[in-house]
Order: sequence, then structure tokens, then C-alpha cells
Amino acid sequence: MISCQIRIRYDKVRGDLISVIKDKIEKKYRVRIRDIKILKKSIDARKKPEIFYQINASFSCDNEPELLKRKRELSTYKENKLVDEFIRDHKGKYEKNILIIGAGPAGVMCAYFLAKCGYKPIIVERGSDVDKRVEAVNRFWQEGKLDPDTNVSFGEGGAGTFSDGKLNTNIKDKTGKNQWVLRVFVENGAPEEILYQAKPHIGTDNLRFVMKNIREKIEAMGGEYMFNTKMTGFCVEDNRITGVEVVYGDGSTDRIPAESVVLAIGHSARDTFEYISQTRIPMERKPFAMGVRVQHLQSHIDKSQYGVTDSGLPPADYKLTGKTSDGRGVYSFCMCPGGYVVNASSENGRLVVNGMSDFKRDSGFANSAILVSVEPEDFGDEENVLAGMELQRSIEKKAFELADGKIPVQRFGDFKVEGTGDKVSPIVPCVKGKYSYADVRKALPSFIANGIIEGMEQFGHKIDGFDDDDTLVIGTETRSSSPVRIIRDENLVSPAAKGLYPCGEGAGYAGGIMSAAMDGIRVAMQIVLSI
Repeated sequence: MISCQIRIRYDKVRGDLISVIKDKIEKKYRVRIRDIKILKKSIDARKKPEIFYQINASFSCDNEPELLKRKRELSTYKENKLVDEFIRDHKGKYEKNILIIGAGPAGVMCAYFLAKCGYKPIIVERGSDVDKRVEAVNRFWQEGKLDPDTNVSFGEGGAGTFSDGKLNTNIKDKTGKNQWVLRVFVENGAPEEILYQAKPHIGTDNLRFVMKNIREKIEAMGGEYMFNTKMTGFCVEDNRITGVEVVYGDGSTDRIPAESVVLAIGHSARDTFEYISQTRIPMERKPFAMGVRVQHLQSHIDKSQYGVTDSGLPPADYKLTGKTSDGRGVYSFCMCPGGYVVNASSENGRLVVNGMSDFKRDSGFANSAILVSVEPEDFGDEENVLAGMELQRSIEKKAFELADGKIPVQRFGDFKVEGTGDKVSPIVPCVKGKYSYADVRKALPSFIANGIIEGMEQFGHKIDGFDDDDTLVIGTETRSSSPVRIIRDENLVSPAAKGLYPCGEGAGYAGGIMSAAMDGIRVAMQIVLSI
């Protein structure tokens, strides 16, 4: 097949996009196309208000070698099948007992890959299955009753299940893991368009049933899920993992033997971090970032990014970066077009927010985190590997106290002036969970608060009105990534326990759904090769 790039005016597309692309290629290259496939589709608004689709496509036709010689801008296209080839070359029936701690993207994709190879992985998840989890989260948002083990962070699908569901990553992937993960999602119910969108988005509503379908596939291949089962300890003999200790939902305890343990715990598993810090398993402090969520009208962002408002265009996003006067990075993170700010707390007496959206992104509001970089020297207590986690906790405790457990909300104009916070913005907070106006700035260290102000004012020069006084500041976002890294060697194994594989975002090796899922596959491959 041949690959090509074309640009199509957005307002010229009527009906089926594939038909429009096919017609354009046939006219441009004077060929008769037999088969055609979109490889990537993005929106180019650099000449707004003229909007273009930027399309990468592959097609087959007669006399392909001759066309490639004649048109230098064309190239041969071959689909990357390295992951499928690995599974084919290593498929068998394996009795090796593999435990995967955590049912987030890293753990689930690790288990799915191993099951495809012929293993029978066991997923140990402290939270509930996705149906019971949705009930628990909705109850928390409506009544404020938090379940510390089943919430926005814990349960089937991990934190990604209650997020914007973005599936893009900055990782340059030549191994095909990225596309393989997207295909798994589509095979289990996700919209096919995520295979070619430049910024694929699945939505929290789709992720829920996709995770259920993947679970059923894993179980059909011989794998097992153990919900409401929390790992509380490692069993190690002669520097080798032999199993884990667990506590079940009814309070009873057990020891589960294993030859390999994948530690895919997520960035909010603080009690697990505390346990690990008391063992010989090495961890290190790492930089991360903290800040707040900001909310605007989606129509305002659309007008700024596209130059027009058009219901046929998808809700616009943005990605903003800057630098503070003291040299820190300040940037937008996890931008949610048409989304909600959600109470994502996982510990009683502490409050943290995140962004979430459904597939349609139709809330009418845009939100994103505005984060300021935090370095290990900001943590204090140099001897404490968990000092970054404790800094997070201290901010979350203050945020909880600001509004008696409700999400604290503040106008940006008031955020800039210490000691204010009661004035109501004409923009209605679009949140999941109860909220109240409060002085959000009081929860943050001065270097973060000042960094947010500087960043917002810089971003106001890039998106008109971004730093308007009535922009909503919603606090606080403290868990953009893990504050620690669980050390692993070149074979992805902990140097203190053979067979223990730190994996994914909580272990410090990923930063989102896709990078975590890809790390899960990377670890699964290493387990297969270690036989």
C-alpha cells in the first residue's frame, strides 16, 4: 500500500469523509483506488478562520511501484505488526503464577498481553468492579461518603476510568505498542476513530464498558480478577519474590503465591508507598507538579482556537506552557474540552480534584489543570523518600478544610489577591461533587500560587481572556504524577527482589493512560522473555 498526506478544507467536507479523501486522491494522482484507510486525522487551524483537515491515508491501486517513482511525496506503507508477531512467536500454555497488583491501564494491558501469550494472570485490585465502583463514586459525589478503597482513584480501570479518557502520548513509539493498545480498545467497544485521531479520546462513559469487555476476555483466556483485595505485603525469600500478603474486603487475610509480581499500583496508593518505604525495595524521590483546575466557557475556547464557532467542529483544546520568574515550569495539563471538574479524593479528610469528560464532550465548559513544577528540594526532609507525598497530603488537607470537604472554588481575580474568595463568578462551576466558594490560595505554598498567577497572565496573551477575573479557579490538583519512583533495573525488575516488576504511573514510569498501558506491555514482554 501507499501512504500520502492531503489537506481538505473543513467546510468542503459533506457526507462521508472517506469518500471525500478517496475522490481527492484519485483526482490528484489519476489512479483508481481499490482500498483506502485513514492513518491519522488532525485539525489545522493555523490560518483561522479557515479550518483544514490534515489527513494521512494509505491506499492500494494498480501500478503502485510506478506511482511511487513518479510521485516522490508518496511512500510505501506497511502496518507495524511487531507486537502481534511477538505474541505469535511466544504463544503457548504457561503455568507460571503471575500476580498483577492494580487494575489500571498498566495492570490490565499487562494481563491482557500475558493472557494472549497463554498465561493465566491474576489481577489483584483493592477496589470494586466498574459497576459497583460507579455506584460508590456517584454516592460520594452526591452524599460525600468516601470509600477509601473504591473511588475515583481505585477500582477497575484505575484513575483513567474517571478522567477525560485521552489516549494520546508524547512517546515516540516504533514498536507498535501504542497502536496495539488502541486496537485492543476498539476490539472491546471503543469508537474506531481513536485509531486515527491525532489526539484520540475515548471518554469516561466508554471506558467503563470497554474495561468490562477486556475483563471478560481476560477471564475467557484463563485469567482471574480479585476485586476488593488489597495487597499489604511482599513475600520474599533469598532476594526473590514468592508471593504477596493480602486483606480481603471482609477483613480476612491470605498469602497468594507467585513467581512474578507486577506492581502496577497507581500514583494514589499511598499506603502501599508507605509499606514499601519500610522494606528493602528501593525507591527514590522524583519531580512532579501541582496546582489547580481552571474553568472557562467551551464556546470561548472554541472561538479563540478556531476563529469561528461551528457545531460541526469538535470542542477545541489547548496546550499552554510558560516559565515563572523563579525559573519554574508552569503549564496546562489534562485539558478537558466539554468536561467536568471532579472531586477525586481517596483519603478521608483530604481533597483533590481532577478533570473528566464523556465521549461527546458536551458539558459546555472547558477545564484544565494549571500546574507548577515541584522539585525534590521543595519537599524538605531530605532523608524521607515520601516527603513529596507528604507535601501533597498537607495541601489536600488544607483544601478539604477550606470548604468543609466540598470542592473549593474561587474567581481568578480574587485568587490574585490574598484573603479573598467569597465573590461569585457569573460562570457556573461545572463539577461532580458539592462545591463552595473559598480562598483556594490558602491551600497552596506561595511558590505554587505565585507560579499559577504568572502562568495564567502569560496564557492570557495566547488565548484572549484566559486570565479574566471571572475565570474559575478550582482546587487543588496535586496528583498529576507519582511523587516517587520504584527503582527497576534494565530487565524492569526491582534490584532487591527478583520477579518483582514495578510498572506504570504509580511506579514512576508513565504519565497517562497510554504510556501506562504501553509500560504494562513492556513489562509483560520482559516476563515472557525471562522464562
